Amino acid sequence: MLISQAQAAGTQAQNAPKPVASGDALRIAMPSFASSPFFPADGQGDNGIDMELAHGIAAQLGVEPVFDRSAATFDGMVNLVSSGQADLAIGKLSRTLLRGRSIVYSRPYAMLRQGLIANRLNLARIAQGKPPEQIVRDFSGDLGVIEGSSFATYAPTTFPHAQIRRFASWDLIIDAIRNGTLDMAYRDDFEIKKLMVDDPSMTVVARSITLTDKVDTIAVGVRPDNPHLAAFVDLYLDLARGQQVLNTDEIIARYRQGSKA
Repeated sequence: MLISQAQAAGTQAQNAPKPVASGDALRIAMPSFASSPFFPADGQGDNGIDMELAHGIAAQLGVEPVFDRSAATFDGMVNLVSSGQADLAIGKLSRTLLRGRSIVYSRPYAMLRQGLIANRLNLARIAQGKPPEQIVRDFSGDLGVIEGSSFATYAPTTFPHAQIRRFASWDLIIDAIRNGTLDMAYRDDFEIKKLMVDDPSMTVVARSITLTDKVDTIAVGVRPDNPHLAAFVDLYLDLARGQQVLNTDEIIARYRQGSKA
């Protein structure tokens, strides 16, 4: 009888739901670089949309957020979560099917459009009088993407004829667009519009194209072995944030406000 009771107790312990967060900390992966107004560079404070989100989730769990800023790329952030080194990935993380094979995503809290920025002279040469929008889908020139980003994943499918060139950073891509050594770059429309806000002179050498039929959804990445935490993040987004899904214009407004501060 005592053995049966002990076995039953052991089974109940094994079947008991795991805590939403282990210990007294929530381990959050975030890239080392800055992506304003989402998050600052490592060691540069805790302002930004994603910083607020991370602190808010941790506060509602009653634990402290502990940030791992070791990831040099967006994919690196995903790897920290999929390997169990972090509980969440919060850092302007795009949803992709490939990443969805190794982590769980929350529902989106921001929805952007995919976009392009092209060197004007190179685009005119390639278009040969045709509207740029007409030649985009069959684009066969050089297309720049950030290594380890969602757009590096999207590019071969969206632009199967393009020559994909991978760069270590957005700044290097923009330098190449500016000097004409790169025809076009692929990223979300927010980052492209933000570039024009920061440097209006870019409109002289470059033009932007928004892909209205392509979206880039931003969500929280959750370790796959903690479905309770994934459900809690969704609940937080629904209740604490009122199911708000930010769009490009709202994020640009937030960025302009921060730039004036």
